[in-house]
Amino acid sequence: MRRSRFAAYVTTLLLAVGAALAGAPPAQAATGPYVALGDSYSSGVGAGSYISSSGDCKRSTKAHPYLWAAANSPSSFAFTACSGARTGDVLANQLAPLNSATALVSISIGGNDAGFSDVMTTCVLQSDSSCLSRINTAKAYVDATLPGRLDNVYSAISTRAPNAHVVVLGYPRFYKLGTTCAGLSETKRKAINDAADYLDTAIQKRAANHGFTWGDVRSTVTGHELCSGSAWLHSLNWLNIGESYHPTAAGQSGGYLPVLNSAA
Repeated sequence: MRRSRFAAYVTTLLLAVGAALAGAPPAQAATGPYVALGDSYSSGVGAGSYISSSGDCKRSTKAHPYLWAAANSPSSFAFTACSGARTGDVLANQLAPLNSATALVSISIGGNDAGFSDVMTTCVLQSDSSCLSRINTAKAYVDATLPGRLDNVYSAISTRAPNAHVVVLGYPRFYKLGTTCAGLSETKRKAINDAADYLDTAIQKRAANHGFTWGDVRSTVTGHELCSGSAWLHSLNWLNIGESYHPTAAGQSGGYLPVLNSAA
């Protein structure tokens, strides 16, 4: 009997080790309710396959929150992210699904507050000096005003969903530098990339102060920026201007989803 029990123990141990060496699939990140908040980078603008009921919010079935929910089957999934959202819009329109049972929250927010659209419009249509000036104005906003607005959103999330694991996703760099690329000058491209880093640094700091997990997409999108030859971001599209400089479906599944998987 003792040998039989010992043999069974050894067999179980060997099976466990073998499974680990073979790379057994990880447990699902969360099975409780999941709520996806934020702006167009979370709603999936640029990815296509928009949910008709989402209207101008343009929530996509190819956005990273929708893909994560499809793969992990949370007990419920509330997708309130919306194109064009600023911090105030999140507070006013997106937090209703949050409660003490919420297990996971993801959010990208802050780019519209900092004037993302106006920065890109200025840099596309005006001179290098005008582009740099507009970026400096955005940086000043990120320094002086954005932290408090992010604090308001993050505090509201914590209050409404005190037991949730919160993942704050950032923004990618837009351009691969040092390449021959039609369109914006190298000066503008570098300044826009630096501005993305500046914004991400500010958001990461506020997220850390609230005990939230930071999801940095810059590493996963590296090699797939505009001018890379394999871009996961839309370039300027005059026919569908709203999708310009947003992730494609591949950018959502290859750039954002792996970061959410890891952070969640």
